[in-house]
Amino acid sequence: MTSFFKPHKYTATAPIELPQRQWPSRTITHAPIWLSTDLRDGNQALFEPMRIETKQRLFDELVRVGLREIEVGFPAASQIDFDFTRQLIEKNRVPCNVTVMVMCQMRKDLIERTVQAVTGAPRVIIHLYNATAPVWRDTVFNMTTDAVLNLIAEQVTYLKQLTDQQPQTQWILQYSPETFSSTELPFALAACQAALQAWEVSAQRPVIINLPTTVENATPNIFADQIEWMNTHLTPREHLILSVHTHNDRGTGVAAAELAQLAGAQRVEGCLFGNGERSGNVDLVTLALNLHTQGIDCGLDFGQIDKTAQCVTQCTGLPIHPRHPYVGDMVHTAFSGSHQDAIRKGFAKRAAQPTIGLWQVPYLPIDPADIGRTYQDIIRVNSQSGKGGIAFLLEQQYGITLPRKWLLEFSKIIQQHVDTTACEVSAAEVWQYFQATYVNQGPEVTYTVATDAQGVQVQMVLANQKLMGIGQGLLAAVAQAVGGVKILSFSEQSLGTDTDAQALAFIEIEHEQKSVFAAGLAQDTTYAAIGALLGAVQRAKAGKPV
Repeated sequence: MTSFFKPHKYTATAPIELPQRQWPSRTITHAPIWLSTDLRDGNQALFEPMRIETKQRLFDELVRVGLREIEVGFPAASQIDFDFTRQLIEKNRVPCNVTVMVMCQMRKDLIERTVQAVTGAPRVIIHLYNATAPVWRDTVFNMTTDAVLNLIAEQVTYLKQLTDQQPQTQWILQYSPETFSSTELPFALAACQAALQAWEVSAQRPVIINLPTTVENATPNIFADQIEWMNTHLTPREHLILSVHTHNDRGTGVAAAELAQLAGAQRVEGCLFGNGERSGNVDLVTLALNLHTQGIDCGLDFGQIDKTAQCVTQCTGLPIHPRHPYVGDMVHTAFSGSHQDAIRKGFAKRAAQPTIGLWQVPYLPIDPADIGRTYQDIIRVNSQSGKGGIAFLLEQQYGITLPRKWLLEFSKIIQQHVDTTACEVSAAEVWQYFQATYVNQGPEVTYTVATDAQGVQVQMVLANQKLMGIGQGLLAAVAQAVGGVKILSFSEQSLGTDTDAQALAFIEIEHEQKSVFAAGLAQDTTYAAIGALLGAVQRAKAGKPV
């Protein structure tokens, strides 16, 4: 058998020599500057790139959720991107607190075209980039390091000359040493310093230095070391915004972005829900809601997350995985019995102590209500579930809380059903099974009730038989009438809140030293109580206790 492993084909990324690293002892205390690249990097990753109308719809949603820097496209490479950018500017569709960014390679004709696309905008970020890693320098471009540095100086200078002719616009340079994570740190620094010098960086001419994991090729701690090294070597640091753009080739794009912030990054680029080339960009929704769960204001509004998700999926044609962090249709759903029991107890504690401020519900790192979700699908029941899940469905959907012994009995009935069908059972089906098993299981009855000095007297006719009983209360009188039944517990509640609400009565009686449960449902509370007791007697005679 041929071995899958090829020990000489791949090699580990070398660690960074950074003995005085500071980032491991830091914590994130505030949100970064967010940049959405859904309309550029995300768009480049689609089977069918977005049309102008679609881009406008997604742009509006990005603005609605609070993004204030948005990369709108690659206008020198796409006529649609060029036209969309012009439409945004000419039709004043960019809010005054939003800055658009456009991307461009380092070629003079492309730079000219890019500047044309954004002419007239009050504030623009021009994103210039070139690949700096050895395999790109040697294999793709066949350029020496000096040639790369000369290219950066020449092209940034040319951009400066063009933009200086339009002082009505505030021009901001963003420079990215593409493939930064695979580039030798001294050369990455030299590339950035070349761009800063050519732009004549100052307090009036700030620059964004964007350091990408164009292809994620190491563990997040190594990327954090790279960012801290750059953070301490770039100069003049006070006039720079240090940004990161992490991809997800190793599945650690979020972790890399978080550790990069600890290492000094002030800004993060990414896409909603992690769209992007290959395995995607960092997921801005996950990154932002991670902050939310740590008590940090992320600065973005995902209070209607389903609306945002629907817009993104319709604009991109890409689905969101049902187990996607925070957002997936099933991410808050528990099937496991032990999980369900813990979640149910967490909700019960919050209900009992409504002044509790801190969110502490097992297995739910975020309150689904914070992002516009309901609690309806938090617990779903199948063959993996237990009594806690069944109890939660009855409590949440119908307001019914069963005693533990009753719940144990009923859960066995549901378990038998799901084991037989191998299918999920809905809350409505659980309620149907409950009614079929316990509700109004006794015979039809007519009755009269009278009260005198002896107590409550009830006369009943059921199954063509006349019965009479006397007791201190209605149920005691009925219990005597049907043969001296011992009532262990009784309770009732209203099912519904409007004028059509029905009375639901619960009863537990003793039969042959075992508990028998039943319920009565009727518009009239008295009839519901009698129905519950007669149903319990009927179930006892039929040998129904499990």
